[in-house]
Amino acid sequence: MHVVTAEQMRAADAAAVAERGDVALMRAAGDAVAEAVRVLWPRARRIVAFAGPGNNGGDAYAALASAAEHAHLHARAREWIVYALAAASPSSGRRDAENRAQSSGIITRPFPRDAGEAERALEGADLVLDAMLGTGSRPDVPEPLRSAIEALSTSAVPVLAIDIPTGIDPTTGAVAETAVRAHATVTLGAPKLGLLLEPARGYAGSIFVGDLHLAAELARAEGTAFAALDTAEFLALLPRRGEEADKRESGAPLIVAGSEQFPGAAVLCAHGAARAGAGYVTVASSSDAAPALRAHLVEQVVVTFEEANVERAIDDLLDLTNRSNAVGLGPGLALSAATGAVVRGFVERLERPFVADASALFHLGKHLDILRGKRCVLTPHEREFARLSGEGTIVPGTRVARLRSFVARTGVTTLLKGNATLIDDGSTMHVNVTGSNALATAGTGDVLTGVIATLLSQGLAPVDAARVGAYWHGLAGREAAHQRPVGVMAGDVAEALGPAIPEPPERFARLVPLS
Repeated sequence: MHVVTAEQMRAADAAAVAERGDVALMRAAGDAVAEAVRVLWPRARRIVAFAGPGNNGGDAYAALASAAEHAHLHARAREWIVYALAAASPSSGRRDAENRAQSSGIITRPFPRDAGEAERALEGADLVLDAMLGTGSRPDVPEPLRSAIEALSTSAVPVLAIDIPTGIDPTTGAVAETAVRAHATVTLGAPKLGLLLEPARGYAGSIFVGDLHLAAELARAEGTAFAALDTAEFLALLPRRGEEADKRESGAPLIVAGSEQFPGAAVLCAHGAARAGAGYVTVASSSDAAPALRAHLVEQVVVTFEEANVERAIDDLLDLTNRSNAVGLGPGLALSAATGAVVRGFVERLERPFVADASALFHLGKHLDILRGKRCVLTPHEREFARLSGEGTIVPGTRVARLRSFVARTGVTTLLKGNATLIDDGSTMHVNVTGSNALATAGTGDVLTGVIATLLSQGLAPVDAARVGAYWHGLAGREAAHQRPVGVMAGDVAEALGPAIPEPPERFARLVPLS
């Protein structure tokens, strides 16, 4: 699905308003938020909304009016209150929402003047709607909104943010000194880029996209195209084994990995490839790593190459690609000059799609020109990316721009690991929305390389293999953490790949679960 900057969202909104009118657009937004209230907090009786003076505040009125118009909720005893800052020049959409809310028995009161008044407004509430600024958020949140946020920060009442939590920059993900930390967010029309980036990501809670039917308007948005997978899209892209498929048709990746010092990296990469559904995994490694690999890899074929004889090693690896349909290259390889020569010579003549990680990135770092025209994915973490790009350490807030510049210069699809992981192919930048802090352990990147190698071997294009692999790997991290709250290891993540595949998502009228 589309992911947008604040500027792109404003342009899409303006185009939709010009075509449909802002009354229809705000009613659609209200319906989406009301659905989230019904789904997530079906027993909420006292709902309080903190509404700013703009259209974000109007969305709160529209949401409560929409909820009240559903008979099964309207009949229940309830007390729904909007604490609002008056709009100097309300839009027709906001006026319509206010009138509907008043007709539905929604109470309107002045916005709290200080933290004490805000705390009293929250007494007895089952749910708070944050509709103070939305995409108009800025670093210097003004009073009295700041005091309301401070009251929310000390309250146990759950918060549902409308569009984006107040205090979050919708484009960069920067967080104001005082910002709302929501339990869930309904982001309207499309996810805002900043909502998916650190540090804002930790303030959004569970993210749902309110569908306003803006696909045409979003597609016309100018500037960098951003996107994110949701569950339905992930399941649609994930390759499935045919009923009569043989083992090689199910994916036959060649894993070139491991060394005497780091045999485990090859083991983890091979397990990731196998658990991602490959039918035949071959592992090529140095001869001094072979005993350890053969002791741990029962279902995979282990072969060796001799780095000392560079040309022979390259020929042997290329011969193996005749029986494989993709390559995972790099985890645990030696950092020696001979191994570097093998890696570069192999890549230069390689015609299969491949994913390069870890030691392969080290060896290719000053020779990125040989990747031009190759079907490949690079998967650096931030330190590796700094070395690859030659531009030094990534400064917070610059990851998007740095990745876009690197891909434009090299023409290589690149997956930049982090929170959030970003994938760019020069056309669209994809933001991964899954993940877990359980993935912050040695070897999980090796598992990801194996997963992507299998997806490439099953026929996915490099950018699709990267974004599906990152999404799946993130789900597996969550599943592993669920199974083992403490002490998740990389092997646990590989084992969790199968159980992590979700069921098709429940279909809602206007909501799409994103994270």
